[in-house]
Amino acid sequence: MVGGIFIFWIIEGVFPLFEIGYQKVRHALINGVLTLFFVIIGLGFAGILLWSSEWVSTQEIGLIHWITMPVWLQAVLAVLLLDFFGAYLVHWVEHKFKFLWKFHLVHHSDTHVDVTTGLRHHPGEAVFRMLFTILGVIVVGAPIWMVFLYQTCSAFFTHFNHANIRLPLKMDRRLSWVLVTPNMHKVHHHFTQPYTDTNYGNIFAIWDRLFGTFAQVDDATKLVYGIDTHMDSKEHEDVINLLKIPFQPYRPPIGSKFSETKTNE
Repeated sequence: MVGGIFIFWIIEGVFPLFEIGYQKVRHALINGVLTLFFVIIGLGFAGILLWSSEWVSTQEIGLIHWITMPVWLQAVLAVLLLDFFGAYLVHWVEHKFKFLWKFHLVHHSDTHVDVTTGLRHHPGEAVFRMLFTILGVIVVGAPIWMVFLYQTCSAFFTHFNHANIRLPLKMDRRLSWVLVTPNMHKVHHHFTQPYTDTNYGNIFAIWDRLFGTFAQVDDATKLVYGIDTHMDSKEHEDVINLLKIPFQPYRPPIGSKFSETKTNE
C-alpha cells in the first residue's frame, strides 16, 4: 500500500492530468488520517477474514472446490469474483442505500482526486467492505493466498485509478474494455449525477459493462471533482467534520433517487 502510493505520487507529479492547484501535502495528511482509522477497523475484521478463508478451504466449500480447474485458473477466478463482491457490488450498494451512502460520500467529498484519494474512506465503511469481501471468500472458497493476491491487485488498482495521471486516450479506451483505467474512474468522481452513479469497478471494467453502469467522457480534464452536497472546503477539508458526516442531517445529491425524500428520514 505504501509502495503504491509512493510510486504513483511520483508519476502523477511528472505526468499530471490536472496541474496541482492545491496543498498536496496537507491534502495527503487529511486523507492519511482517514486511512489510518479505516485500516484499524479493517484489521479488527482480519481474524474473521482469515477464519472464513480457512473454513471454506478445510470444508471444501466454494466454486473452486466444486469445479475442477487448474490452479492458475482458480486464482484468476478468485481475483475476478472477489473484485465483484469486494469492490463492484459493495460500491454499487453503497450508492443505492441511503444509510451506506452517508458513509461512502466521505470518499466522494474529495475535490482534488489523486493517489491518496483511493484510501480516503470513513472508518465505518471498512465494516461494509470487509463483510462483502468475506461473502466473496465464501462463494469462491478462496484460500488465504488467493485473498492476499486479490488484495494486492486491488491496492495497486486503487492507486492507479485515483492517481492524478494522464494516459494516452486511445490506450485508456482500449484498456477500459477489461480493466478500470484512470479516465474511467475519474468519471465516477464528477460532482453531479448521472456520472456519480457509474463506473463502480476497481480492477475489472467488465462488471460495469456487463451491468450497464459504464460511462466515459471525451475529455477527463472537464470533470469537476467532489459531491454537490459538500463542496464547501470547511466540510471536506476538516477531518473532524468528515468523521461526523454520516451522523449529520442528510442532504441528498441533486438528481439522485433520494432527492425527493425527506432529509430527516
